Amino acid sequence: MTKEIWDILDENGNFTGRTALRGRKFFKRGEYHLVVHIWIVSPDGKVLIQRRTDNRKSMPGEWAATGGAAVSGEDSFTAAKRELFEELSIASDEDSLKLAFTLKRRNSFLDAWFISFGAPAELLTLQKEEVAEAKWVTAEQLKDMISKGKYHNYGKEYFDRVFENIKNYTKSTTVV
Repeated sequence: MTKEIWDILDENGNFTGRTALRGRKFFKRGEYHLVVHIWIVSPDGKVLIQRRTDNRKSMPGEWAATGGAAVSGEDSFTAAKRELFEELSIASDEDSLKLAFTLKRRNSFLDAWFISFGAPAELLTLQKEEVAEAKWVTAEQLKDMISKGKYHNYGKEYFDRVFENIKNYTKSTTVV
């Protein structure tokens, strides 16, 4: 397995020209890296969620957002497109994958992307090293999973924005 190298961003999300090796706790105050999450929404408002494999160092076995960290040289769109295809075999482009919001976190900028997609979960090719399973759930089922600790809790502000976008996204998009 190759080591991931991340670009270090400043407090405004700009590239600093410096990089860091994944897994090192090196971020100083005012330093960040780029993380992307991709939310897959069906035309009827269901959300495709995935469970991480049990052997993952971070959040093993948890239901969590599709996505990950951008590697050095990637912009947000490129990272989101790569993660979506690697993890769930869903192809995307500039017309189908839309940036919904950005949150500045403790040591990352998190970009949340949305895509409309409607194929059955059973037809996807899952990245066996990272994804144990995927399934479609309603927004209400997802909220219930979050409240019961069965889905990774990214925080109230994050989920408020996700659920607002799920609602808006199903009204204004077409299926890929």
